[in-house]
Amino acid sequence: MRHAMNKFCLFLRHPLKRARGGGQVLCIALLFSSSSLLAINLTREIDLQGEWLFEIGDNLEYARPDYNDAKWVRVHVPSPWENEGFPGYDSYGWYRVTFTVPRRLNNKVLYLQLGQIDDVDRTYLNGQFINGVGDFPPSYQTAYDVNRLYEIPSNFIAFGKKNTLAVRVYDSHGVGGIVHGDVGIYSREDVIDLQIDLSGLWKFKTGDEWQWGTVDYDDANWKSIAVPGTWEQQGYPNHDGYGWYRISTRISKSLAKEKLILMLGKINDVDEAYFNGARIGQQVEFPIQSTFSFRGFKDIERAYFIPPYLIKTNAANIIAVRVYDAGKSGGIYSGYIGITTRDDYLKYSRKKK
Repeated sequence: MRHAMNKFCLFLRHPLKRARGGGQVLCIALLFSSSSLLAINLTREIDLQGEWLFEIGDNLEYARPDYNDAKWVRVHVPSPWENEGFPGYDSYGWYRVTFTVPRRLNNKVLYLQLGQIDDVDRTYLNGQFINGVGDFPPSYQTAYDVNRLYEIPSNFIAFGKKNTLAVRVYDSHGVGGIVHGDVGIYSREDVIDLQIDLSGLWKFKTGDEWQWGTVDYDDANWKSIAVPGTWEQQGYPNHDGYGWYRISTRISKSLAKEKLILMLGKINDVDEAYFNGARIGQQVEFPIQSTFSFRGFKDIERAYFIPPYLIKTNAANIIAVRVYDAGKSGGIYSGYIGITTRDDYLKYSRKKK
């Protein structure tokens, strides 16, 4: 029997209910502890349950939207691949499906719901990496009981045209594949408007060196992990202590004229944020002794004002985040990751209250 993953899981609070306008409303709950619960309401816009294409083996070319999958077999999703003609198969498998996203969804924030995948996944839309949970061999770590709910960057979507979704899966033993869940594309309206969406792959390294927050530091050899997402699920099981994240982004001259806010979601447990080498915010002072109390910090959404004089409009801007985790799940684990304007941030924060 597989071991339980209590550090991070997503689960359905109640079954799907029929919503006004013919859609379906899905309530997803994010659980980190008995006292930490975040729920969001989603409306299903596109039902992806049914026939997909499938192939065993592993080839990253399968993520390309123009890949010729004419010889792949047809399987039902969700369903263990053992029930679709691959009994006893334990290894890599790829799923592909095409669908059209209506133009009316252009102004909505969209999520991909894949349900439970046994054991590890990396998911791509139109060849672009969206997210993934668990870790492939040789540093294998299962995420079989984690519900996959991934926000889709709007610039990855071809509105009014054909979109290709590809899911890379690894199964260690037992049943494998996209096994359970209400698979589809969902929208959420009560969200902040991010002018720059920074969710996705960030550079990451455990440990703590002050140089890691500087602009010129070379992070080429760092591993890439998905943000948001706990670092335990991405190759760092049981890591307690320091970890650093880094990413670069460009900001247009027109956007730089606005007062900007860096959104970093929720972080377990404490953090410092750096923008082009300058510290722009922290939730609390970092711990000096092991007796430091972290109660409540993991549930606070991070948002830091970016001083205009730090912004570069003719070069990459480097964002670095220093994180300390005292136990259980660590890292930038949920929420909105990106840059927004002060006006949009105020609308969002006032709406939450």
